[in-house]
Amino acid sequence: MTTDQIILFALFATVFGMLLWGRFRYDLVAFSALLIGVVLGVVPVDDAFAGFGHPATIIVALVLVVSAGLVRSGAVFLITRTLVDASRGLGSHIALMGGIGAVLSAFMNNVAALALLMPVDIQTARKAGRSVGLTLMPLSFATILGGMATLIGTPPNIIIASIRAETLGEPFRMFDFAPVGGIAAIAGLAFVSLVGWRLIPNRGPQTETSEVLAEYIAELTVPPESPHIGKRVSELYEAAEKSDVAIIGLIRDGKRRYGRSAHTTLKQGDALVLEARPEALDEFRAALKLDFSDTRRQELLTAEGDGLEVIEVVAPESARITGRTAQGLGLAWRQSTVLMGISRQGRRITEQVRKTEVEAGDILLLLCPRDRSADVTEWLGCLPLAQRGLNVTANDKAWLAIGLFAAAVLAASVGLIYLPIALGLVVVAYVLTKIMPIADIYNHIEWPVVVLLGSMIPLGSALETSGGTELIANALVQLTNGMPAWAILTVLMVVTMTLSDVLNNTATAIVAAPVGIQMARTLEVSPDPFLMTVAVAASAAFLTPIGHKNNTLVLGPGGYRFGDYWRMGLPLEILIVAVSIPAILVFWPL
Repeated sequence: MTTDQIILFALFATVFGMLLWGRFRYDLVAFSALLIGVVLGVVPVDDAFAGFGHPATIIVALVLVVSAGLVRSGAVFLITRTLVDASRGLGSHIALMGGIGAVLSAFMNNVAALALLMPVDIQTARKAGRSVGLTLMPLSFATILGGMATLIGTPPNIIIASIRAETLGEPFRMFDFAPVGGIAAIAGLAFVSLVGWRLIPNRGPQTETSEVLAEYIAELTVPPESPHIGKRVSELYEAAEKSDVAIIGLIRDGKRRYGRSAHTTLKQGDALVLEARPEALDEFRAALKLDFSDTRRQELLTAEGDGLEVIEVVAPESARITGRTAQGLGLAWRQSTVLMGISRQGRRITEQVRKTEVEAGDILLLLCPRDRSADVTEWLGCLPLAQRGLNVTANDKAWLAIGLFAAAVLAASVGLIYLPIALGLVVVAYVLTKIMPIADIYNHIEWPVVVLLGSMIPLGSALETSGGTELIANALVQLTNGMPAWAILTVLMVVTMTLSDVLNNTATAIVAAPVGIQMARTLEVSPDPFLMTVAVAASAAFLTPIGHKNNTLVLGPGGYRFGDYWRMGLPLEILIVAVSIPAILVFWPL
């Protein structure tokens, strides 16, 4: 083993270890590893940032923008509002939602598809009076399965197609993944809708978080001769933080001022509107010598009726608040919004909530000015858990958006135009036709994924150039020596699946695809079945909530625990292996 190989293996081991640890975000980990690789000389300086201009990186970014355009045009909402009905039985609902999610995921980013359908599913579950935990995990799995069927459905397929182009001179086309990925998706959907959902622990209907915290809104008045008369409201913030109290607004002469009262000078009789637990409220009242209002108000509906709104959002890994506290982020003074509670894997956090670090998958209960809820949600980078007036353009642009996208897919599929160019033209057309405001384009690109791809691609290339992938491939070939073709592919699929269950599926594909190609070269057979094996396996991350972003997104809203996923995920992965390997050998023979 050469020095370069040792350094690169050590870098990849460190990256994988850091991703498993989860202490630092994956984009920072990958970018740091890239820079260290350049400094140590194992990644050429000229290639250091080549990954950011790589076709795979560009396609992933453009697919995210196109997905946002389809949602904004009303195209996707048109489908969901016509097909979804709360009166259907549980199995029928899961089959329908799963089918919609899978089809959408085949043509738009699967994370975006889940983000769109999750509020619909939660709303339907609440209307039907059943636990949303019975339907969210099947929906997540369905959107992951649907992404396997096309080139643009999931980043691993895009990466594998690009690696094939670099190695063999021609990429996979749009629907080359459909025969294998489509069969795996159909089989997986049938299992999820008929059997899989029955394996999920049923912990009963989820209690509305807003109802649980309703009692924590109160008013305290400034008494005569109070030492705080003449002070600004902002001067009380430090004392409020010490008591774990949030000052929401001020009432003066019957007029309520929410969020913008920080610089108001206090007068006798002013009432401070506060969010606090009862014991914290009493502590704050005693410390500042304030009085209760004539009518002690502890009803959240009163506050909601006077210009405030309670919203529930889920924090994805890329959210601005993930890994930070509301206090550290300055949520209250930046956005006039109070974090009232956090729900984490079914457990509610209501004490010292503004000083609690938010984790990916947490549900956040926010109290914000009614006219700013959409802006606050977007600023945080969170996803709403209820449909609150979707921000879409006129419905007459829905078919235009679909037509432009369909034309681009068709042109790229028959080889008339290079896929990144086709998607780029769709984005330009969306802007020119005012389907997508140009100011919103960059907000919909998931920059951490772009940085991850841009960083890992040069590292993967360096590992291949140094002969590192050949070492791994030879080890797998020796392990499977004398085995039939189906057994060799099964070993590769299981190894890749295992990595994808605990690591980012994008990183898994970048490492596993060159290994698959090298195994094929060693065995002197076609590399395509090996690449298809990696494509299916890299996306089939169903055992844990960390293997795929969709699984992380439903963790909090579904009230799941870490160990809940394997119950349905393990038999599903076994089924995927059982149907995919024969399909690969039929459609992509050795």
